[in-house]
Amino acid sequence: QVQLVESGGGLVQAGGSLRLSCGASGLTFSRYFMGWFRQAPGKEREFVAGISWNGGNTYYEDSVKGRFTISRDNAKNTLYLRMNSLKREDTAVYYCAASSRLRYSGSTIDYEYWGQGTQVTVSS
Repeated sequence: QVQLVESGGGLVQAGGSLRLSCGASGLTFSRYFMGWFRQAPGKEREFVAGISWNGGNTYYEDSVKGRFTISRDNAKNTLYLRMNSLKREDTAVYYCAASSRLRYSGSTIDYEYWGQGTQVTVSS
């Protein structure tokens, strides 16, 4: 049974930082392209960042470039998202997801497995 479990969300002031983690089990983690998505109230789930199987390639949505950093530790089966200079508009539930496509995709339909999400709230 595949499980993706996010942690690290919370309430932070604008300009602050958080690091999200996503622990994976039940799959060969290093064989998956991994992504972070987010969903704000009343909005569709959107791509935030993605990382190739070996961490060699990373991809970001334009609004988070230069502020967010995605990384992975295949030995620990863990995905990370470092978020700096947080803004109110970053407030959302953040999800990690796994795709067997082994290449970049920003589309939710290309990801087979999803975590339950972790809430990030940025206050002004």
